[in-house]
Amino acid sequence: MQIPDPRNKDIVVFVNGKLLPRSEARVSVFDSVVQGGDAVWEGLRVYNGRIAAFADHLLRLQHSAKALAFAAVPASDEIRKAVFATLEANGMTDQSHIRLTLTRGEKITSGMNPRLNQAGCSLIVLAEWKPPVYADSGIEVITSSVRRNTPQCLDSKIHHNNLLNNILAAIEANVAGADSAVMLDVHGYISETNDTNIFIVRDGKLLTPFADSCLPGLTRQMILDIAADNQIPAREKNLSLTELYTAEEVFTSGTMGELTPILKADGRIIGDGRCGPVTKRFQQLHREFAFEHGEALPFC
Repeated sequence: MQIPDPRNKDIVVFVNGKLLPRSEARVSVFDSVVQGGDAVWEGLRVYNGRIAAFADHLLRLQHSAKALAFAAVPASDEIRKAVFATLEANGMTDQSHIRLTLTRGEKITSGMNPRLNQAGCSLIVLAEWKPPVYADSGIEVITSSVRRNTPQCLDSKIHHNNLLNNILAAIEANVAGADSAVMLDVHGYISETNDTNIFIVRDGKLLTPFADSCLPGLTRQMILDIAADNQIPAREKNLSLTELYTAEEVFTSGTMGELTPILKADGRIIGDGRCGPVTKRFQQLHREFAFEHGEALPFC
């Protein structure tokens, strides 16, 4: 995992209409994100003056807020202005990651009921100098004993801040000395890792789990679109751990980590234990795609 950039010590953060120094950036103790993890979020990455899939990220943020019945959700243009203002204030046009958070807002008193929220949403834009969290060369994973949430319990298509399910899996990876943890669904099929989606390469084809118990990530969709554009067979499928262990190549996808090869899973070496040719090709194609289809920063 990458070490934090020292430049982040002096960043400014957007909180509810104000750009504040990092040391002063905070929300109320009565805010819903503090009271119950009641918030939605998006991770955005900046590529050479462009934000990858910006419109799609904003749409997913708003869909998640709607699914949770947030009131007075800010419009896309308002959120765009906040993001652009934050990046400009920090001088960020590349190699940056944005954590965009929308909470249900401040409550009139502590408690769980959304009826206590009468002030509207809280918007936070946290932009940092941050390369992908995993190295292109690859990572090692273990399988977590924690199952990914089923839609019967908490639908993963809501990109919510209640991440304890994933954090418990990450703790298991830390204890095992691994980089990340593979999470299964309640039926024993692979869902995703604790922080990324998964792709398997077999016979030159890309396979990825159905997005039933995992987030249908936007980088995941980019990979499927890139495969279609380049006539590379790709499809969704129920995948077992055996298919993971015996794959020719395996890689993860996500805004925070981009594309990262998995070299070892539960002690099994994947392929020849190195980043494979298909993964390398998609790493390059993804970065080109993310830039070409990104939204330009207005201040560049």
